Amino acid sequence: MLFRRDFFILYFYRFRSLLLITPYTFEIFSSAQNLPDAWDALARGNIFLSRKYIAVLEHSCPKNMQCRFIGLFENNQLIGVAIAEFLDLNLLESFGERDQCLKTTVRNFVFRHFASHVLFIGNNMLTGQHAFKLASQADSKRVTKTLYLAAEALKIEFAQLGKKVHIVTYKDFDAKQIELFDSETFNGFYKFSTQPNMIFEVRENWKTEEDYLAALNKKYRDQYKRARKKQNGIEKRRMSLDEVKANEKKIYELYFHVAKNAPFNTFFLAEKHFSTFKEIFGDDFLFYGYYLDEKLIGFNTMIVNGDSLDTYFLGYDDTVQREKMLYLNMLYDMIACAIHKDYREVVFSRTALEIKSSVGAVPIQTYGFIEHKNALINRCMSTLFGYLEPEVEWNPRNPFQ
Repeated sequence: MLFRRDFFILYFYRFRSLLLITPYTFEIFSSAQNLPDAWDALARGNIFLSRKYIAVLEHSCPKNMQCRFIGLFENNQLIGVAIAEFLDLNLLESFGERDQCLKTTVRNFVFRHFASHVLFIGNNMLTGQHAFKLASQADSKRVTKTLYLAAEALKIEFAQLGKKVHIVTYKDFDAKQIELFDSETFNGFYKFSTQPNMIFEVRENWKTEEDYLAALNKKYRDQYKRARKKQNGIEKRRMSLDEVKANEKKIYELYFHVAKNAPFNTFFLAEKHFSTFKEIFGDDFLFYGYYLDEKLIGFNTMIVNGDSLDTYFLGYDDTVQREKMLYLNMLYDMIACAIHKDYREVVFSRTALEIKSSVGAVPIQTYGFIEHKNALINRCMSTLFGYLEPEVEWNPRNPFQ
């Protein structure tokens, strides 16, 4: 299923600012099989825009999510690739069960009644700029205007399917990238900032885990040694596709326990997501199981993305995690993996900011734009956003000082 639209004339009066820069044309795809031949060449450098990753989404995206893939063209030449995700939050049984308070109740009410249909230009399952990738000659301003028109086309498509979009959001751009949206086209949008992306940089002189340990100050060397001592009796194994499939039920149980106890969720993974990912990505999807007395009590996953390791979803038995400091040990293991395999950085994503900071990750602020279809509600977006994305208070750490 694909669409090709030129909304420049159709929306002449509403989008007069588009006259300043003529948009590119675009096509919207719903399957990896229909993507243009040049797609992967253009997406090179970001695995999360590749045909391979799109196949993962196509076969195992969350039940409340529908994905679309946007090709941007100039004179029939592909000059940009982008991803869009539509979420129906009404299909979720729970937004998260950790926090039970008045503000959480209000937030859940707002989502259910005023913001249940959300269209993302970008990837809501990841942290970072995975919204689009452009050819070197592409005009960035024309790209953002064309993405706006693509979003309008998607709103029409989903409305025809009985799903009227309440909110459109463009997510996870750094301070430089967000300037691309500085035009009249986005004047009605609220610019927001979310929890930062936690990035761990691997120093060039680190060749072993001991080099990392030596760089820590005494307080955090002691934290490292205490955590490693606590994990006594736990065995970590790199799991093959067959092992992932054989343990799929337990893996999902461990994942779901962590996910449902998060402060907030907009989706839950499909039950066969991990095996689908492993089957399509092979060795570029790293899956590590943690065993105690031959019982799987936790796992973590990482994705090879060029010279970066992107951490993905994990799961654990909470009673073991507390006793064995399992989550902290997983962070150390991810760092060790990056050092041994000579990766430049570990992308730890958002959430659990303080503990990630304690192992050496630093916050990179991200920004986005959001607009509600109801003009009255949209004028209150600065207040409403505080419920949609509650501010998290945390104390940054620097273990290397």
